[in-house]
Amino acid sequence: MIIREILTIKGGDIFAIKPDQLVSEAVAVMVEHDVGSLIVRQDGTMVGLLTERDVLRGLNVRGCALIAVKVSEMMVTEPIIGNPDDTVDYVRGVMTENRISHLPVMEGETLLGVISFHDVARACLNAADFENRLLKRYIKHWPE
Repeated sequence: MIIREILTIKGGDIFAIKPDQLVSEAVAVMVEHDVGSLIVRQDGTMVGLLTERDVLRGLNVRGCALIAVKVSEMMVTEPIIGNPDDTVDYVRGVMTENRISHLPVMEGETLLGVISFHDVARACLNAADFENRLLKRYIKHWPE
């Protein structure tokens, strides 16, 4: 399975925020849409990524004052990017090795979506389930 297939199944919703908005606004958007990351866009171009982990790190450093901090001060400015033709196995390795939970997927200069580690895990489980069913069917019909 490739990442393009995950995006097709998941849908292309991209939740974004501007870099000059407050972290409190970003948290509200994440909660409202039940997502763990936001693309940070300036004039329609991705300039960063803000994740739950970034917010937690900021909370650890700044405490409650974090809510008045701008997103631009917390975001990752050069997130690791995936390609729609990357395999699920490759992306799982990249996400695990780099300890990231969200991966923007770009095709050229176009942002296609964001996949989470949960999306990747679900795809892997579905693939394993499919393979198990095929193997069981094959064994069941084994010629004697």
